[in-house]
Amino acid sequence: MLNAGALESLAQQKPPKPLQAALNDQQVDIDIWEEGEEWLTQQGIKRPRHRKIVTEGALMGGLWAQGIPSDWVIMSDDAGPFNMFDPVLCWIHAERLINRLIPLNEGHEKAVNGVREPIGPLYADIKGYKINPQPEQAQEIRARFEELCRTHTCYEALNQAWKRLGNHQHELLRVLDKPGLPLHNNLSERAIRDYVKKRKIRGSTRSEAGRKSRDTFASLKKTCRKHSLSFWHSLRDRISGAAQIPRLSSKSRRIFIDSLIIESD
Repeated sequence: MLNAGALESLAQQKPPKPLQAALNDQQVDIDIWEEGEEWLTQQGIKRPRHRKIVTEGALMGGLWAQGIPSDWVIMSDDAGPFNMFDPVLCWIHAERLINRLIPLNEGHEKAVNGVREPIGPLYADIKGYKINPQPEQAQEIRARFEELCRTHTCYEALNQAWKRLGNHQHELLRVLDKPGLPLHNNLSERAIRDYVKKRKIRGSTRSEAGRKSRDTFASLKKTCRKHSLSFWHSLRDRISGAAQIPRLSSKSRRIFIDSLIIESD
């Protein structure tokens, strides 16, 4: 759907000005993917990058039109595809910018250790804030974070790492505005651990059908585990037709709706 929200999302990708101007007067609502492709061609949008930008913007517009809030939070490790809605960064991935540095001399090592020391207490205070949020504490944490990001040492790579963290202050400290947010995405990382281990041992699948089967059963297994259900008992219930265990789709949908209600409150 090409609406105001879609155009705003599209503008963030900095498309060519003529393309942006041509789309500003358009109002499009397309349900079928093939029709969307045809519409792009009719508008003379032929370059793959331009088609990708417009398509992504229209998809975002469609989500907002269906009621998905524009300030919905998405946590990631700063990967580009997840930079949408209200992005939040994982603290563990962010701290790796510091931990991965390789000091070249004693001065560099001293500089790294000097800035690594205050990170632990700062992270602990943020965890404490999540349990008992206090506005004064939020201001203090922001001030300490900004002071750390202004740190200048003899190690230029360390200075650049802190500069990058400072540029992402909003994403790293979003939890001060919404204490219910997690500080890391380890839960998501663990959700795909079984898949990654199997891929390392057995390699990838040989066919599209194999991929779909693997992904489907992995998703069912993890969803059952998140709902404290036995994956084996759920499979037997579906195959036998007993219908004694609620469908996973209904349980997930109810939890999703409840989360939206809590967020709006």
